[in-house]
Amino acid sequence: MVAAPFLVSYAITRRCNLKCKHCYSDAQEDPLPDELSFGEAKKLLNDLADWGIKLLILDGGEPLLREDFYDIVRYATRKGLNVVVGSNGTTIDVDAARKMKEAGVKCVQISIDGAKPETHDGFRGEDGAYYKALKGAEVCREARLPFQFGMVIRRETLNEVPGMLNLAIERGAVAAEFFDLVEVPRVKKKCLEQVLARMERRKIMEWLAEAQRDSSIVIRTPACPMYTLILKEKNIQPKHFPSDVLKRIPYYDKGCAAGMPNGYITILPNGDIIPCMLLQIKLGNIRERNIVDVWEDSPILAELRDREQLKGECGKCRFRDVCAGCRGRAYEVTGDMLSTDPGCWIW
Repeated sequence: MVAAPFLVSYAITRRCNLKCKHCYSDAQEDPLPDELSFGEAKKLLNDLADWGIKLLILDGGEPLLREDFYDIVRYATRKGLNVVVGSNGTTIDVDAARKMKEAGVKCVQISIDGAKPETHDGFRGEDGAYYKALKGAEVCREARLPFQFGMVIRRETLNEVPGMLNLAIERGAVAAEFFDLVEVPRVKKKCLEQVLARMERRKIMEWLAEAQRDSSIVIRTPACPMYTLILKEKNIQPKHFPSDVLKRIPYYDKGCAAGMPNGYITILPNGDIIPCMLLQIKLGNIRERNIVDVWEDSPILAELRDREQLKGECGKCRFRDVCAGCRGRAYEVTGDMLSTDPGCWIW
């Protein structure tokens, strides 16, 4: 048997109220016509609970726009799943924060994509979205509902990263996730010029690693497992919490977590299963096969898990087994999920 993933992400709807340039879900104003029903969602949650999943992310689209959002949260909580929510924050008011906490949500990730309103709003496609998102964070804090900030790093925001980290700390976030922009289909159409060059990526990751020494919150960098190599190389010892906390980062000492044992898998609104939101290769659909069977039997996942199958520079790298690069970026740039991560600076 293959060890279950630690984390499952379930995008419960495609519907969203914003028009973000980078959206990995390709969210739209309307939901997909074939999204899982509440009954189908409950069956999925039963399967995840029986599987022993530790952490469930509910995102979208904008998950709070799904009419039965709180019912899904309550059911998942009753099944013993630890639920966190990924939201753009603009729909979170006092009532929503209270209802999420009462339903069992453990933490909310709120998207903040700049230290300035104009930077965030331009990327998210709506004037005023920045202040609405910060208001969402404020009401979560008042409701004693933990939240973290999810922030996309791109060329436009390289100079704003220190301000973005400070904003997270000042607003009371429990962590800061800096997402390395990956060339998924919408990015290729809307903002390909914003993707970092390799040396830009190295420089900002080194800055974040140094910032972790003094930062009172954990810094994580989805899509850039090379970041943890810097933490180890520089022997980063945080001043405000035990260094072992850094090892809870899903890719620490394990590399890209997509489809990996004790790693990560994603379910889309219509039940399609993919290894990761950044590695958009269909493995199956939960309407046709149980997710555990797909996890155990998928030939694509078998290839992905065999680090000896990695090609090019990633296959030859001394950090192959503890990094492996971002498989989603390799796939989107080259068409081959096993090829060299073109965003890595080590080679």
